[in-house]
Amino acid sequence: MIFGKKMRNILFIVSIAVLICIPFVIQESTSNVVASDQIAKVEAKQPNETVTMTATELQEKLDAILSKSQLQGTSTGISIRNASDGEILYNHSGEMRLHPASNQKILTAVAALSTLGEDHRFTTQVLTDGKLKGKVLQGNLYLKGKGDPTLLEEDLDHFAKQLKEQGIHKIKGNIVGDDTWFDDVRLATDINWDDESNYTAAQISALTLSPNKDYDSGTVIVQVLPGEKAGDNPKVVLSPQTDYITINNEAKTTAKGTSKQISVQRDHGTNTITISENLPLDSSSKSWVAVWEPTRYVVDVFKQSLEEQGITMIGNSEAAVGKTPKDAEILTKKDSMPLKELLVPFLKLSNNGHGEILVKEMGQVIKKEGSWDKGLDVVEDVLTNNDLAMDTIRLRDGAGMSHKNLLPANQLSKLLFEIQDESWFPEFKNALPVAGEPERLVGGTLRYRLTGEATKGNVHAKTGSLTGVNTLSGYVTNKDGEKLIFSIMMNNYIQGSMPQIQDAIVTALAEHSFEE
Repeated sequence: MIFGKKMRNILFIVSIAVLICIPFVIQESTSNVVASDQIAKVEAKQPNETVTMTATELQEKLDAILSKSQLQGTSTGISIRNASDGEILYNHSGEMRLHPASNQKILTAVAALSTLGEDHRFTTQVLTDGKLKGKVLQGNLYLKGKGDPTLLEEDLDHFAKQLKEQGIHKIKGNIVGDDTWFDDVRLATDINWDDESNYTAAQISALTLSPNKDYDSGTVIVQVLPGEKAGDNPKVVLSPQTDYITINNEAKTTAKGTSKQISVQRDHGTNTITISENLPLDSSSKSWVAVWEPTRYVVDVFKQSLEEQGITMIGNSEAAVGKTPKDAEILTKKDSMPLKELLVPFLKLSNNGHGEILVKEMGQVIKKEGSWDKGLDVVEDVLTNNDLAMDTIRLRDGAGMSHKNLLPANQLSKLLFEIQDESWFPEFKNALPVAGEPERLVGGTLRYRLTGEATKGNVHAKTGSLTGVNTLSGYVTNKDGEKLIFSIMMNNYIQGSMPQIQDAIVTALAEHSFEE
């Protein structure tokens, strides 16, 4: 009997415990169902719908995006920070060193703004060491470049007009191009041999020329138009027109509706551009080709500008390259747009030449040597001052063409966080491509991407692309009005659309609303 009472007491206690615990069991079970249902809703939600999620659920969503099969075998680093305090909200291999491609331009732009200042301008001068006697300039005419990547043929025409107004009709001396503001190393160390004729790898000179207002300095536009009938050679038009370029036209005009297969290539080490393959009667082609030794290219175009104004060279005068004497007199000059305006084509159009010119300019202005080595030293100093870990970063150029540049996503997102308090930050952010905005100098390389309601006009970010490399880093505001910083770096991919995955990640951030 005593045993039976004890058993009854035990059973009674257990029963009470079970009754007490049932609501908690039900609550936990219900909580799991709600969480699972919420995750399912995240996956099945309609576009542009605001989704309230915990940080964990956002992480699960981003992890799901990164499980795509096309990422197998790739190296992907992702860093997402709160823009207000720099806290890392999501980290996927964020410390892995990866190739940034044109995200390298963010580092160059930040360093240039920090050291040169947003109002920095490049100057081109026309000088002489001679004297004007009557209408004859007795002495050399120097065209001295100080790195302006925005110099145009129309600027050279204006110089020539001003010289004519000053009474110069003849020059008994040489026309000398002076590019000594920078060193004479034309290409960053890791440029591939077969990229040398491409506008993306144009040679860098302190005296250079752009063919239009995209400001691809050191290049010439080659327009190929069909001949009068099938079988004729196509017509070739250069902008600017220059005798410095030789055209080897091997192409043929073909019948309307036939396949267009036109090739425009500059022969290595020369300024001979070979046009080959076929161009249909109802087609045309336009290419930007990098010029070999751009200093002489500028001198040739300037000489033509002088001739168009009726200014002729007499005696044994010739076009040459050299250094301006210290006591030379300035006859006229042109200042470029300020850096804050130059950043627009630099970042929105991802202009490689600007990146390398800015590096050399920083080297010259800050270290008194216009070289890649000194310029990159300046960039490193700026990154160090922004508390970046330079022992995990490698810089090889200013534009991101090198496959030897290395940068972890966490370091880039940290830089984007640190610079927000700088006086020039609004100019920097304004120069970044804006998602979904069709105007070329607004949307830039993002004008056809992230066009949804949550992202259009909301995402300010720099794109980057090399063979096997695709990157995207910048700023986005979520549905709560909370500003986020992201850096997405994808390396070593062979197939699949990396921009599509990047856009899915950024869209998730834009549509995200943290649970209170």
